[in-house]
Amino acid sequence: MKMGRAPRPEGPQLEGPHLHDYRLRLGGREWSVLHTDAVLSWADESRFLSEGKDRLPYGVVLWPAAIALAHEVAARADEMRGARVLELGAGTGLPGIVAASLGARVVQTDKQALALSVCRRNGERNGVGGVDGSIEYRLAEWSAWDDATRYDIVLGSDILYADSGHAHLRRIFDANLAPGGRVLLSDPFRAKSLPLLEALEADGWRIALSKWTVGEEATPRPIGVYELRRR
Repeated sequence: MKMGRAPRPEGPQLEGPHLHDYRLRLGGREWSVLHTDAVLSWADESRFLSEGKDRLPYGVVLWPAAIALAHEVAARADEMRGARVLELGAGTGLPGIVAASLGARVVQTDKQALALSVCRRNGERNGVGGVDGSIEYRLAEWSAWDDATRYDIVLGSDILYADSGHAHLRRIFDANLAPGGRVLLSDPFRAKSLPLLEALEADGWRIALSKWTVGEEATPRPIGVYELRRR
């Protein structure tokens, strides 16, 4: 098991009360993403989930699992160069943006048009996406998935929280992962995420774990990044 620390990003408020710019520095490079709120600690998450009808959409919020997955992607820079990458539930797009900046050809998907709009804007801010064509954006529902492309790497940050989506994700992994490819899933060790991982392992998938921590020193948030490969 690998372990690492993904520090809390820092940055100024930008363009009004609802958009913030956070900068992440990895391996001598810097990425900047817009988002509407940062949900990093368990306390942040409890506050966010309690906002009810006034709560912002999940996809335009910066989640700790996305930060951890971005660090994991950066640590695998050699694997990203020239790879075909699919990001599921891309949200603000940080992991896929890092992958594209390292030379991957990325397809970022989300079911929320607002999230995909922010995702596209973040790609352009970082010199990828619409600027150089290294990222393609698709509005997509897992339950109506029709992409037949095979990808070398499938990315997903905190997408296992609802067991209603597990069967759809399994179909996507089976249909879209290229031979010898891998799935990288980041998750804050949610209990509802484990059944899918356990089922995949029982069906012969090999699973390895990297552990990251995200957030303030006093309240670090543990995040697991699971690498899934077919045997």
